[in-house]
Amino acid sequence: MASTDRQAPQQHTPLPGDGLDAARMPGHWLLARLGKRVLRAGGVELTEWMLDGLGVDSQDRVVELAAGLGATARLTLTRRPAAYTAVDRDAAAVAALSALTGPGPSEVRAVRSDATATGLPDGGATVVYGEAMLTMQHFPAKRRIVREARRLLETSTGRYAVHELCLMPDGLDPALADRITADLQDAIHVGAHPLTPSGWSELLAIEGFTVTARKTAPMALLEPRRLIADEGLIPALRIAGRALLDPDARRRMLHMRRVFRRHSAHLGAISLLAVPTPTHA
Repeated sequence: MASTDRQAPQQHTPLPGDGLDAARMPGHWLLARLGKRVLRAGGVELTEWMLDGLGVDSQDRVVELAAGLGATARLTLTRRPAAYTAVDRDAAAVAALSALTGPGPSEVRAVRSDATATGLPDGGATVVYGEAMLTMQHFPAKRRIVREARRLLETSTGRYAVHELCLMPDGLDPALADRITADLQDAIHVGAHPLTPSGWSELLAIEGFTVTARKTAPMALLEPRRLIADEGLIPALRIAGRALLDPDARRRMLHMRRVFRRHSAHLGAISLLAVPTPTHA
């Protein structure tokens, strides 16, 4: 494990996926290359709900798992936590995250490590959260990541949150769930394995958490209204312009949007807030 404390921004920091062909790279890296910075299923609105529910303040020591391009990190730092640690296994992401600074006296650092084994100390965080990462893991890996979050948290004041893709409703026909999952994997070129709302709650419960609140939202990541709400009008227009100039990227982006629309009745976003279960062994 290597860690990198904050440093002066470089003239050019490579994005994750730089150098890969647009037709083959993971969908979230493709969108990042086009300029999209909010890559969460429920958009900024659901992320803000999550952060409000976590109640991050100046007393908190925050760990973000799979922090990516730092969109949520910047929102967290406006809340002036005592310390913020970004964890990501991608070297380009860590390089970008290392340039982050907070508006106050927050201790900010980025660590290159895996979310299943961060190397951070037991009970060193009061807040841990992760977004758009558990969906991409098979169930055993999901459990290992949630178990690591539980290990990182202080038992008495710790809070945990996730923001992920969600299959709806509970009791969705397994054959339909498999078809949606296969279509997602074909569109985004990543192994997506979303759960139902109850499935997400059960995952957290198995690894020693009690869910205190949850909220769902439509999966509208590539819809014009959500794009503008998440990125702003001018950046959204720039993203569209770059896609128009790159035929492979445009085809991929339109394919992803078609899949999201095709399954809109059964595909959404979910955020869950949880605390360590006191009696969990």
